[in-house]
Amino acid sequence: MRVKNLEAALSLRCKKEFEKSNQLLMELAKQNPEDAVIQYQCAWSLDILGLESQAVPYYETALTLGLSEEDAKGAYLGLGSTYRTIGEYEKSKRTLETGLSKFPEDKALIVFRAMAFYNLGHHNLAMESLLKIIAETSKDHAIQSYAKAIEFYSDKLDTVWK
Repeated sequence: MRVKNLEAALSLRCKKEFEKSNQLLMELAKQNPEDAVIQYQCAWSLDILGLESQAVPYYETALTLGLSEEDAKGAYLGLGSTYRTIGEYEKSKRTLETGLSKFPEDKALIVFRAMAFYNLGHHNLAMESLLKIIAETSKDHAIQSYAKAIEFYSDKLDTVWK
């Protein structure tokens, strides 16, 4: 029954019936407080509805209970992003860095951490992170032809050579 209801809730989400999906997920979360996947999906559904503050405890519970690698990446990103959107910038940075300690190659976590850096006033770290991601992942020919220079200058934006 649990799996069938979870599938129904996720199907509703795919059909962009977010409120119906959320209602079903909230009920499932109440009935299955020890199910990390349901807690994570419930958090996600609250985020979609713009109820970020309400999503936080569901993300936290899901991460505490333990998720698959793919879901854990999403939960760290979701929680870190949610903390940032509610003004909890230091918590955002810490959460995203915890995610990066477990998944160091995850580019999305790096980009969202750059946003938290920006909000914390660490503009140099934000720019450095983003420039490195651009140099590494862009398929644009012009950017790729300067990728080594972009990466070299990424942490030297305030340096003046005379």
